[in-house]
Amino acid sequence: MPPEHESARVTDLSRLKAFTNPLRMQLYRLLYAAGSATASQLADQVDQAPSLVSYHLRKLAEHGFVAEASGRSADGRERWWQVATEEGWGFQSSDFSGTPEGAAVVGAVTRSILDGRVAQYRAYLDQAPAWGKEWTDASFSAEWMLDLTPAELAELSDELRELSRRWRERGRAARAAGDTEQRENVAVHLYGFPFRP
Repeated sequence: MPPEHESARVTDLSRLKAFTNPLRMQLYRLLYAAGSATASQLADQVDQAPSLVSYHLRKLAEHGFVAEASGRSADGRERWWQVATEEGWGFQSSDFSGTPEGAAVVGAVTRSILDGRVAQYRAYLDQAPAWGKEWTDASFSAEWMLDLTPAELAELSDELRELSRRWRERGRAARAAGDTEQRENVAVHLYGFPFRP
């Protein structure tokens, strides 16, 4: 995968620790979906005080996950934020597994990510009838049982990442061209992990 399409890989434990706070993970997700937003706008979505949201956004900015969105403020008083990289961020558990603290942080962040995804999918399930037949027929949930080696699983991961990138770019290009009818944010959650029955 070319570097411009890779997510920012987090290898520093202090950066990864920034996401041990579940609110920061939630704010990052909302900001990623919105493109840009103010602390007040995000505070309304998470039901928290704008000052608290602003504090957490500044912490995420200190670690390079979000940045100020230039040219958005109409009067100079509003502070607009955006994610720092369009491709997001990721990490390899093995980069942190050498110490108990690293393993604990990886566990906390990974569980927080999973909790957020489960909450997002449960919310969709609760609201599915309101989306209508077209969206509910297009939505999917699947599980495939594969027999792979670690190298093959890594190759599958790379292929899925590339496929996702192509669809993300297609959606962004369509939106930029004014094609917004029926266009919504869509979450695709995939997991690939070994297990023994």
